[in-house]
Amino acid sequence: MKIDIRSLNYDDLEVFCLKNKLQKFRAKQIDEWLWKKRVQSFNQMSSLPNHIRDLLSEHFSINHVNIHKKEKSKDGTIKYSLKLWDNSYIEGVLIFSKKRITACISSQVGCSLDCNFCATGTLKLKRNISASEIFDQVYILNNEAVNLCNRPLSNIVFMGMGEPLLNYSELLKGINKITSKNGLNISSKRITVSTAGVTKMIKKLADDMTKFNLAISLHSAKNEIRSKLMPINKKIDLQDIKEANKYYYNKTKKIVTYEYILFDNINDSLEDARLLFDFAKDLYCKINLIEYNPVKGFIFKKSSNKRTMLFIDFLKNKNINVTLRKSKGKDINAACGQLVNELK
Repeated sequence: MKIDIRSLNYDDLEVFCLKNKLQKFRAKQIDEWLWKKRVQSFNQMSSLPNHIRDLLSEHFSINHVNIHKKEKSKDGTIKYSLKLWDNSYIEGVLIFSKKRITACISSQVGCSLDCNFCATGTLKLKRNISASEIFDQVYILNNEAVNLCNRPLSNIVFMGMGEPLLNYSELLKGINKITSKNGLNISSKRITVSTAGVTKMIKKLADDMTKFNLAISLHSAKNEIRSKLMPINKKIDLQDIKEANKYYYNKTKKIVTYEYILFDNINDSLEDARLLFDFAKDLYCKINLIEYNPVKGFIFKKSSNKRTMLFIDFLKNKNINVTLRKSKGKDINAACGQLVNELK
C-alpha cells in the first residue's frame, strides 16, 4: 500500500525531492497543494510538470476525507458523517450562535472508554485518526461555515468521537497544521481539547507547553458515581485528576475547564453540587455544566430545569466560575456517535 503523502513532514518532502533530482522549491509547491489548497489528486497540482505528478502518484496516495451525510437541526446545528479513505466513518458538528461558529471534531474511529451515557462507546475503537484526517475535518467544516454564513470557524472543540489524548502524537501534529500559517492559521487559543481524564497525557501536555485549551470530562465529584458513568475512573480517579490539574496549571498557568453533564437524579442534587464545590475550590478551573442530549435506547435523562438552576445557584453562591451549555441538535441525533451508529 502506498504511503499517505501527508504523513510526511516538510523535511521529508525536501529529502524526497532531492533524492529524485527535483529542485528544492518543489517541496514548497507540493506542501501548499496538499494543505492550503487540499487537493485530493496529484493531477490537480497544476503548477507541477506532468512527470513530477506521475512521480508522486507512483510513490504516494492522498488519503482524503469527504462528507458522506449531513443533517440540519431546527436550531441550526448541522451534524456530519464523514467518510475516510478506508470506508470508516466519523462525525463532526457545526454549532451556530450569534457570536460563534464552533466545529466539534473527532479524534478516533470509535472509542475504547465505554462511557455509559455516550453513543460512541457502543461503536468500539477501530483506529486512531491521522493528523491529516484531523486537519481535513476542520478544513471541511470551515468551508461549510463560510459557504453557509460567509464566516469562518471561530472555535474548534475536540469533543467528538474518541479520546484525543489516546491519539496524542497525531492530535498534536494535526493541531500544529491547523494553527500553522501554511495550514489554516487558526489561533490555538480558539481550540479546546477534551479528555475523559488520561492524567499521564495531561501531564505530558503540560511538559510540552501546548497552547490550546484543556477540558476534562468530570460528570461527578463522587468516585462511586463517576465510576458507573465512566469506567476509566476505576483506574484514574478524582484524586488523580486533581493532581494532574495542579501539575498542568503549575506548568502552564492555564485554567482547566471541567465538563459536567447533568443527569436527572444521578448527579444533579445539591449534595452533588457540594461535592463538586469541594473538588473544585482549591483548583484553578471553571465548570461548564451541560444539558444531556438524550440517546435512543439509553436510560439517562436530562436534569429538570428546577434541579439545574438550584445546582447552578449553589455553585455561583460559592463563587465558582460556572456556565450552562444548552443541548443542541436534539432532533438530528447530534449526541456523539449517534449518526455513525445508524450506518452500522
